[in-house]
Amino acid sequence: MPDFTRRSTLDEMMDDFSLDHSIIDPIMDELEAVNKRLGGYAVFFDAFKKLPLKDGMVISDWGCGGGDSLRVIAKWARKRKLNLKFIGVDATAAAVEYARKHSKQYPEIDYIHADVVTDELSENQFDIVISSLFTHHFEDHSWVDLIRKMNNSASYAVIINDLHRHWFAYYSIGLLTRIFSGSEMVKHDSKLSVLRSFKRIELESLLQAAGINNYMITWMWAFRWQIILPSSQNK
Repeated sequence: MPDFTRRSTLDEMMDDFSLDHSIIDPIMDELEAVNKRLGGYAVFFDAFKKLPLKDGMVISDWGCGGGDSLRVIAKWARKRKLNLKFIGVDATAAAVEYARKHSKQYPEIDYIHADVVTDELSENQFDIVISSLFTHHFEDHSWVDLIRKMNNSASYAVIINDLHRHWFAYYSIGLLTRIFSGSEMVKHDSKLSVLRSFKRIELESLLQAAGINNYMITWMWAFRWQIILPSSQNK
């Protein structure tokens, strides 16, 4: 029986930044399908209602993977005639190459191959920093450092979309991936992602450790946390 009382520290297979296209490409296809089915993008659109976007803003997706979140948001912005720029950042070269290939119809999207913990990302470099199913890859002490950096790099807000650690989420994603996924990595990592994810009290404790007092945490379907960190100008 898995332990749901504390965050797992086991490594996911996806944490290997050297994975090549034979492994990455089908996984990126599957993850986009999962996000569409389970409402993964709704976390961002709901956040944009709380923190309205303005023309000219730059949105950066850290741990962007195949870039699906940025493409969906870019399409949403086009329909609303919002002139936005998007920059995805990921440490896996094959994922960045996949993202570039699948974003050719979106000249407003660019990608950086970089580890977000390096010095390549600077203070107030972006207006908004977002992430989707990314922060659970970091253990508690590293999570605190990551969130501080995200907060420093965003002049307007940080929007984090991540998982709620819950037995129903664990067994549900296990069943769904067993039925629909052809990837052993997706089957393995999807359940481990839930075990590495968060209870609300843990998020509140981690944000306090990061010195962040102004935040909003909202539970959303399907077992997602929406964490919004407004910048000082929105306090």
